[in-house]
Amino acid sequence: MDLPIPDDHPLMTPVMLRRELVRGPYDDRAIARAVQRGELVKVRRGAYVAAAAHSGLDVAGRHGLRARAVVRQAKTTTALSHVSALPFWGCPTWGFDLGSVHLTRSDGRAGRREAGVAQHCGTVLEGDLTERSGVLTTSPARLALEVTMLGRTEAALCVVNDLLHRGLVTMDEITHRYLAAVQHGGQRGMRHWPHSLTTEHVLRLADGRLESVGESRVLHLLWQAGLPLPVPQWEIRDETGRVVARLDFAWPDLGVWMEFDGKVKYAEHLRPGEDVTAAVLREKRREQEVVELTGWRPIRADWADLAQPTALASRVRRLLFPAGRAA
Repeated sequence: MDLPIPDDHPLMTPVMLRRELVRGPYDDRAIARAVQRGELVKVRRGAYVAAAAHSGLDVAGRHGLRARAVVRQAKTTTALSHVSALPFWGCPTWGFDLGSVHLTRSDGRAGRREAGVAQHCGTVLEGDLTERSGVLTTSPARLALEVTMLGRTEAALCVVNDLLHRGLVTMDEITHRYLAAVQHGGQRGMRHWPHSLTTEHVLRLADGRLESVGESRVLHLLWQAGLPLPVPQWEIRDETGRVVARLDFAWPDLGVWMEFDGKVKYAEHLRPGEDVTAAVLREKRREQEVVELTGWRPIRADWADLAQPTALASRVRRLLFPAGRAA
């Protein structure tokens, strides 16, 4: 299981509440001056963090700070859930609205409505809540199901595949948690939660072999276009049996393979002494070797292609089913 976030990470910087600051060397004017000087950042009403830590975080991390502030100000025991638990598990937040902090009450009661805060009161079973980096959050199994209830199949699939790929949860655990909730029956069962149809789609598509948001989005695009789903992480071996390549996707029966070229492939997987140009050339040689060994037709896609899903789906369809070949 992935290690918790270290204490010195900007996401874990202390959240200082106004009521605490005014008991010390600050008053309201001193707090305002500290904000103006760029020493403090107001993350929500009555909650502040050090500006240096805030500036070191992306949008998801800043949402996490705001979420921690909401928990500190809550009047009852609450756990970060849905999208607000994602930063603390290191999950992708692509495709989700981070405008509101999502909390789940452990007492099963509905909370008061508040701007920028969404309180949930779904059934909390044993094992649903866990502490992560000192923050009470929903467990990976419950979190995987919660994000599917937010209505975005593509975004939820990215999260579930990430949790599976990193070994934070198994498909059996997710399914067991889903069925356990169903067994409660009534309006509290997960099948009665809003957007549970999305859950069914995500659970059918989820595959821990997918290694990135880009790959999960490609799989979703293929499914949505009604195309045959490929085999992820297909190994290509030479005549000696040595693995020379592991392909992002392959359709062995159709003689086609596909690679998603995300920035991470070139920027973060560099070999010692290698720059990005050398990595690109190495990838080209790898592609040529795969073609020579298999005779398969390659498809390459990147983030720009995902921004034009209809065009990418058409290109994949043409290569899978050339003129004269039945679908």
